[in-house]
Amino acid sequence: MLDKNGIAKRIAQEVRNGWYVNLGIGIPTLVANFIPEGMEVEFQSENGILGMGPFPIEGDEDADLINAGKQTITAMPGAVYFDSATSFAMIRGRHVQLTVLGAMEVAQNGDIANWKIPGKMVKGMGGAMDLVASAENIIVAMMHTNRAGASKLLSNCSLPLTGVGCVKRVVTNMAVLDIKDGAFHLVERAPGVTVEAIKEATAGELVIPDHVPEMDIS
Repeated sequence: MLDKNGIAKRIAQEVRNGWYVNLGIGIPTLVANFIPEGMEVEFQSENGILGMGPFPIEGDEDADLINAGKQTITAMPGAVYFDSATSFAMIRGRHVQLTVLGAMEVAQNGDIANWKIPGKMVKGMGGAMDLVASAENIIVAMMHTNRAGASKLLSNCSLPLTGVGCVKRVVTNMAVLDIKDGAFHLVERAPGVTVEAIKEATAGELVIPDHVPEMDIS
């Protein structure tokens, strides 16, 4: 079973040379740490930076250089900074090839809930709605189950939705799953995780092929 870094490392395999990629808050921010050397990828943060690098080494942080989640970051050579209006124009104009988001729930039709738990105070949705409405390629990075052991991959989301029918792929600590034809399709399983365990942890409809390879995250 993968940890958060393992999930990010697997998602990094989805990134292609020359892409512009938006990383959401949480596990997605770790993806920048696992881009192969020599690959040119421009990571965008909605607060107004294009050219984010990996997290800084402890002691080398610049408190003025942060991502949308207020985490300190690094900037790659040639990085640029701009206002939020320009940043969201880039998102809404579909100039980003891949968006990686965290989620609390994902439904088998591609719905995503990742911003609000009823009864808990939140500041707002932030840029999540713009991202899910504009992105053509959305991968969700998340744990397969919540802290109580209940599945986060559902027939229908129970929490307020962020977007409808927009998620294409989900990478969890247990598996890689594609969403198509109204169901989760099992693509890969995490090291040491059985197909039966994934089936038990998935509340939504799960389509299982005859052969499910193990992830290669070496």
